[in-house]
Amino acid sequence: MNTFEAIYAVVRTIPRGRVASYGQIARLVGNPRLSRVVGYALHVNPDPEHIPCYRVVNRFGEVSEAFAFGGGNKQREMLLADGVGFDANGRVKKEYFIAVT
Repeated sequence: MNTFEAIYAVVRTIPRGRVASYGQIARLVGNPRLSRVVGYALHVNPDPEHIPCYRVVNRFGEVSEAFAFGGGNKQREMLLADGVGFDANGRVKKEYFIAVT
């Protein structure tokens, strides 16, 4: 399995109603220095229907720029539909992040 395949395998495990950061995905893949690679892999996601890259946010809980998901606030709308909560600053609340040990 190459690095992108490993990233996609981890992203597939993020349950509905939860998010992960790029750094969390990198750690789960086995290399905490791969955060930017995670971002690139998700940008070229070959199967968005089965690889829920919209469930990945930055370490502050901020969603991606509008272009990434087809329009302004699209990622936020998708996360809200999943049951993810946001704070008053528009960031995903910490309790919605997956636990990584």
